[in-house]
Amino acid sequence: MGSDRARGEPGAQTDAHPVEYGVAHAAQVRELTTAGDLPDPAWRAAFEAVPRHLFVPYFYTGLGGGYERLWSEDPDPARRARWLRGVYTDTALATRLRDGELVSSSSQPSLMARMLHALEVRDGDRVLEVGAGTGYNAALLCHRLGDDHVTTVDLDEDITEAARAHLALLGHHPAVVTGDGARGAPGHAPFDRIIATCALPVVPPAWLAQCAPGARILAPLATGLIALTVRDAGFAEGRFLHTPAYFVPLRGGAGGDRDPELYGLPYDLHENERFRFMLSLLGPALHPREALDLWRSEGRPGRERFGVTVTDGGQWSWLDEPEGAYVWPLEARPA
Repeated sequence: MGSDRARGEPGAQTDAHPVEYGVAHAAQVRELTTAGDLPDPAWRAAFEAVPRHLFVPYFYTGLGGGYERLWSEDPDPARRARWLRGVYTDTALATRLRDGELVSSSSQPSLMARMLHALEVRDGDRVLEVGAGTGYNAALLCHRLGDDHVTTVDLDEDITEAARAHLALLGHHPAVVTGDGARGAPGHAPFDRIIATCALPVVPPAWLAQCAPGARILAPLATGLIALTVRDAGFAEGRFLHTPAYFVPLRGGAGGDRDPELYGLPYDLHENERFRFMLSLLGPALHPREALDLWRSEGRPGRERFGVTVTDGGQWSWLDEPEGAYVWPLEARPA
């Protein structure tokens, strides 16, 4: 898909309806605060300072059965109102399509808030974001840490171009890199934190080499969020958070995703979040029926009982303890 600049990108006449925009923005921050998604005043201040509509001048609805594009400068007032309501609804928004397939989105704000809180940043931390998207998440990081401490990377030049322009609307100028996120951003390392906003099949080994000792990596993996502590370039380990997480897959060297095989399993398990997560995580290591027997025998474990170990010799997922009874190779399926 070509650049969207000709169709309003980064577009969005940002001051056409300042009252309506401000009311909608403030309402979303109140909603996130009331729900407990912004317990840290520093992140609450960031969400108050960074309006989402500047980063989502348009989005697509109705994917799968034909779609329509809602945008900020639609001449139809009713459609503009739908755009604004959508922007400030707590949901993910499809922002880039290629040949009808979703390639980039604006993440659900409540999930963004929980992930930023879980990243456990400290003043002075240098952060790499993998998956620039619209630039919204990078803007929140810039407000919290300062532009010089934020690097964001994406494979698609159209995406990084738009993210850079959106960020500039608020006066933010972090490092925006066009490249394969699986390779990180070595020219801007070392990092104290890495946060990914795209789904991974495995943890890219290159990230560890770009981390300072003690760095934290937070990334979507198998419909969960893995939080790793990096010891050095050859070792990182951590557990999953309890939070479900569904993201567009990382494109590039570590692309691909895990789609759990549910054929032949009881129908009630098809929508069971805990079991689908386990089956997705274990990938080809266990037959689905074996995974079901284990899941039942171990008390139907949730995401937080699983973890991942990354070494220069391979990657493993485990249940309860890395040296315990249940350890499986973490293998990527072909992209």
